[in-house]
Amino acid sequence: MTSQASHLTEAPEDAEPATRHTAEPEVARGRRRRPWKVVLPLVVLGVLAYLPYVAAELPGILPGRVNGPGSMQLLATCLVVAGIALSYDVLFGRTGLLSFGHALFVASGSYLLTISLSTWSLPLPAAVALALIASTVLSLVVGAVALRVGGIAFAMVTLAFAQAASIIVMRNPGGVTGGEEGKVLDRDAVPALLVGVANAPYRYWLALGFVVLAWVVVTLLIGSRAGRAMAAVRENESRAAVLGLGTYRVKLLAIVVASVLGALGGIVHALVLGGSNPHLTTSEFTLSLLVMVVLGGAGSRWGALLGGFLYAYADARLVEVSGAAWLEPLPEVVRQVLSQPLFILGVLFIVVVYFAPSGLTGLGGRLIRKAGSS
Repeated sequence: MTSQASHLTEAPEDAEPATRHTAEPEVARGRRRRPWKVVLPLVVLGVLAYLPYVAAELPGILPGRVNGPGSMQLLATCLVVAGIALSYDVLFGRTGLLSFGHALFVASGSYLLTISLSTWSLPLPAAVALALIASTVLSLVVGAVALRVGGIAFAMVTLAFAQAASIIVMRNPGGVTGGEEGKVLDRDAVPALLVGVANAPYRYWLALGFVVLAWVVVTLLIGSRAGRAMAAVRENESRAAVLGLGTYRVKLLAIVVASVLGALGGIVHALVLGGSNPHLTTSEFTLSLLVMVVLGGAGSRWGALLGGFLYAYADARLVEVSGAAWLEPLPEVVRQVLSQPLFILGVLFIVVVYFAPSGLTGLGGRLIRKAGSS
C-alpha cells in the first residue's frame, strides 16, 4: 500500500526527516529557517482573521465586498473544505494509506450533529460530543476491519463502508436523514451569532478556528513519536516492521486521528451551511479530497490546505463561469465543454500534476530555492 502511494508523497516541505543523522551545516540552516515556520503561519492567520473588516471589492474573484455575506460564506466554505483535506492528508500524505471512505467520517460528524439538534433536541455541546464520540468509535471499527488487508483491498473495504452509509442516508430511514434533500439544521438550537446573513463573518471565524485547530493537531502529530512512526510506515512499511514498530497500531492511530478531524470538519460544515448535504456521503467527495491533497502537495500541511481551499473555490466559482456571456460566440462543442466545471477542474488537475508532480507547494518551494540560489 505504502509503495503505491509513495510517488505522490515525495519530499514534502514540512515532513519529518527519515533520519536524525544530519550534517552540521544543514542543522544550522534549519535553525535559521525555523523562525519563519512560526512567523509565516501567524502572519497568514492574522490576515485571514482580519478579512471580515475589509470592505474592498475584488471583481471576478469574490462576489461583492470582501466582508460581504456572499464572500464570507464562500470563504468559510473553502476554509472548512481545506481543513477536511488536511485531515485526509494524515492518512494519505503522512501514512501512505489510500482510503476511499474518508467521506464516511465527515458525513457522520455532520449528520449526527443535525440529527441530534433537529430530531433528538439535544443541546449543542452534547450534540457535538455525541458526534465526535460516535465518529471515533466508528473509525476504530472501520479501521480494525479494513487494516486486515492492504493495498487496493484496503481502499475497497473503506469504500464499501462509505457506500453503505451513503445508501442509508439516501433511503432516509425514519425520516431522520432527509434523503436526497439533506437535513436542515435546527436554528433555534444554534447560537444566534451563527444564524442569518448578517452573521456570515462569525461563521467565517468559526471555519477559520477549525482550520487552526486542525493545523495545531497535525503539527503536534508530526513532531511526536507517532508522527515519525507514520512517516516510517509511509516510506517502507516492511522495514518499519522489522525495526520493531507496531505498524498496525500506527495505521489505526492515523485512521482515528484523521477520522476525528474529519468528523469535526463535518460538524463545522453543517454549522456553516445550515445543515447536512448528502454529497458528503459519496465516494465522489473522498475522491475530491484525494485530488485536493495531490494538487496542493501530499504530505505537506500547506499543500493540503492550499489544495482544499483552491479546489473548493474553483468548484464554486466555475459554476458562474459556465454561464458567462463570453461563451456565447464560441462554437457549440467548445461552449458545452467549457460549461462543465468538473471538466475544467480535471484539466487543471492534469496540468498541475504533469508540471508539478509534488504539488503546488513543491513547485513553489523549487521556485523559491532556485531564485535564492541565483
